[in-house]
Amino acid sequence: MDSLAKNTLQQQFPQLESPLAEEILEHSTLRLVKEGEEALRTGQYIRSTVLVLSGLLKVYREDEHSNEFLMYYLEPGSACALSIMCTARSEKSQVMIKAVEDSEVILIPSHLTESWLAKYKSWYNFVIASYRQRFEELLQTLDSVAFKNLDQRLLFYLKRHVKVSGSDIKLSHQQIAYELNTSREVISRLLKKLEQRGAIILHRNSIEAHNLNSL
Repeated sequence: MDSLAKNTLQQQFPQLESPLAEEILEHSTLRLVKEGEEALRTGQYIRSTVLVLSGLLKVYREDEHSNEFLMYYLEPGSACALSIMCTARSEKSQVMIKAVEDSEVILIPSHLTESWLAKYKSWYNFVIASYRQRFEELLQTLDSVAFKNLDQRLLFYLKRHVKVSGSDIKLSHQQIAYELNTSREVISRLLKKLEQRGAIILHRNSIEAHNLNSL
């Protein structure tokens, strides 16, 4: 990889020790995933562990009718914990990964990531931390679905999106409806209520968040 990728790796993953960072740069592949492009599909064998250098990707499940269920986002400095696990066990993916915006990812070959667990303490700690973070996010998502009504789920969804990508939410009402498994009309009505309460400002195909944390 070039020097720019090296600098970005060091900035986004400062916890990784220098010899490990050098191995990543030497043996891995840098890939640009365009907005809307799928980085991984359900049923595909995962051959590489995914580290995110820039951009934003979403990890989600999809049913036979192409309905989506958002699990969590992958932001710069993070890894896909499922890709680490499936790579180590040579398993097929049970999720989809799609770029929300243009993103750069590092693909680490499977034969390296397992050996690094014993070789590099920083990699071991990073993997454990990634598992824990994603598990906690999945618990939050499960709680949202199991114990909250739709307006609370929408608020949770918007807050999570703001946390990873900022207050300018570039999503249409239809996209949000897909991910919350409901209709566009219902989402539009609930968003209008949030706008009336001063929490958001609605624009065409985007939402400007203002006071979500006050609700």
